[in-house]
Amino acid sequence: QVQLVESGGALVQPGGSLRLSCAASGASGSIFKVYAWGWYRQAPGKQRELVATLISADATNYASSVKGRFTISRDNAKNMVYLQMNSLKPEDTAVYYCNARASTFITWGQGTQVTVSS
Repeated sequence: QVQLVESGGALVQPGGSLRLSCAASGASGSIFKVYAWGWYRQAPGKQRELVATLISADATNYASSVKGRFTISRDNAKNMVYLQMNSLKPEDTAVYYCNARASTFITWGQGTQVTVSS
């Protein structure tokens, strides 16, 4: 299994930027099995939704609401996944979760709060 820990959430003004980090740990064999890394978010009273995914071949996919503003990336050497968020809007306010998918497991982090407000 893989364990995920998110960090980087904060209160930021509209138009600002944040970078979220997700640290992956566990047996090296487990991390190697992950074929997709993702960021999801859940706002109060709403369902969890996909923000961005990165497939093992470095193919990326974004929700239409964040395309052009958010970028997902990975540092294999450090077992880290990042979400760079620019031009933040109040509607981006949510708890952001990191996600790892393998053929035999799906793992979630505990989440990090992002609040966009003036």
